[in-house]
Amino acid sequence: MLTLTPLSGIPLIKSSDHLGEIVLQALQREGIALQNGDIIVITQKIVSKSEDRWINICTIQPSLEAKKLADEIDKDARLVELILRESKSVLRTRPGTIITEHRLGFVCANAGIDHSNVAGEASADQEWVLLLPEDPEASAQDIRSYLEDASGKSIGVMVI
Repeated sequence: MLTLTPLSGIPLIKSSDHLGEIVLQALQREGIALQNGDIIVITQKIVSKSEDRWINICTIQPSLEAKKLADEIDKDARLVELILRESKSVLRTRPGTIITEHRLGFVCANAGIDHSNVAGEASADQEWVLLLPEDPEASAQDIRSYLEDASGKSIGVMVI
């Protein structure tokens, strides 16, 4: 039997927030006790935020390759530069989108760089993006270890 339970009351995540602690507090507020075999699923966006993966694209100097590709697909050259830095290879392009093999090995649009609903920690005239976690497996392991130590249960954690 599969039961999916969303956790409410998760605050807006900031750099250096301890996600294991935040998840544990949310579980306690909801009256949920972890059981052996439970799996906690956490979005990469909040992991990236807690791990300070913010980049202000105003600080990026695009390469000639990024400028050329940006012109071809009508995309900001600074963002294209970040996409290229985060990627092993470019697999396909179309207006507004670059399909890449991310440096972590999976295929995704724009190297998984998130530009939606990302507010930086500085003035409004600066543009911020959020990169994927450096090592999502290590991030999941850290959260899992914290929750297992706190609960005494054997669980799984996925960063998606």
